[in-house]
Amino acid sequence: MSSIIIPSLVDYDRAAESFLKDAGSHSVFAFYGEMGAGKTTFIQALCRVLGITTEVNSPTFSLVNEYFLEDGSSVFHFDLYRIEDPVELFDLGYEEYFYSGATCFIEWPEKADHLVPREALQVKIKVLSNNTRIVEF
Repeated sequence: MSSIIIPSLVDYDRAAESFLKDAGSHSVFAFYGEMGAGKTTFIQALCRVLGITTEVNSPTFSLVNEYFLEDGSSVFHFDLYRIEDPVELFDLGYEEYFYSGATCFIEWPEKADHLVPREALQVKIKVLSNNTRIVEF
């Protein structure tokens, strides 16, 4: 297991760069952590490091946002917090996203763990203090 300490908000991009180097060939990332742990903030940093220049927000109500890299390829950002039944992911056609080979960031994957690919990299973000977080993967 690897871990990265993020001492403050200004360190998220540095942590994201390090994370992406260590993440290997994974394309699906499952982010676990309590409310307010920094999952969305870390995903925003990952998107900046990947070169996404559009605004990155949590897709709390739409379930998925699509962002585009400079080469035109897609990055998908899921927030499953508000789903009440995993069937909602079937209606969305989740397999086309999760198994597309495109980068997928999934917040609150525990709401549909059985649908998240086994090869997804599990990422746990924990609060160590007011501004300090640890990312374990």
